[in-house]
Amino acid sequence: MSQSTPNLAKLIVHDLFTTGRVPLILLTLIFTSAMGVVFMTHHTREAITEKDQALVERDRLDGEWRNLLLEETALSEHSRVQNIAKDELDMKRPDADKEVVITLK
Repeated sequence: MSQSTPNLAKLIVHDLFTTGRVPLILLTLIFTSAMGVVFMTHHTREAITEKDQALVERDRLDGEWRNLLLEETALSEHSRVQNIAKDELDMKRPDADKEVVITLK
């Protein structure tokens, strides 16, 4: 009762090469198709990751832009500009008698 079990891998390979080209071609096409699916899945996941990173960067830049707009608004307030002109630059409003009005004809 020492019956040996046949090696399935050997039988499949032997059968592929002895039955003709059609099974071998089909096996090659199936393997190529499977590798194509793996390749496309990998690239799709990479693209999704890059898109997510770009969205995070966009949100960060959008927040920075809003902060810069607030800073610009605060720095360009009329009263602040007037105080800097008066205190740091020693500027003052001209007197009424020193004003010159130019009219175009």
